[in-house]
Amino acid sequence: MTAMSAPTPIRQQGTQGTHLTADLAGCKPTHPWMTQTEALRQACIQAVADAGLQAVGERFHGFEPAQGHQVAGVTGVVLLAESHLAVHTWPELGVVTLDVFVCNLLSDNAERAQGLLDTLVAGFEPTRQSRHTLLRALPEARNT
Repeated sequence: MTAMSAPTPIRQQGTQGTHLTADLAGCKPTHPWMTQTEALRQACIQAVADAGLQAVGERFHGFEPAQGHQVAGVTGVVLLAESHLAVHTWPELGVVTLDVFVCNLLSDNAERAQGLLDTLVAGFEPTRQSRHTLLRALPEARNT
């Protein structure tokens, strides 16, 4: 029997940040997070804290329904000491986009970012989703 090695961490040499996105579809238009600004704000702030990240500011905006629609979405941003969380909802389409970016300069925050994204995706209860991970890196600094 051979020992299994630990999974390779997301952080790679030269990686300054982890950028995660999720595009969700099939979300219930009646879900409070889809249309209620304060409900979405509270959920995001709690998810940030639960992930072990530090909120340093936030802004959420509820839109007015477009002509012919009964509901309208919410856009929210939580500024993190580690970077940001952005959420956009379209209840009339049952669609949500999530964007989590964390810096990894002083410590690897990739696992915390993944936990934050997982919590929000689960909370929206989509029937379909597409996720992407981008490892961000700064060009090497040169004295010019």
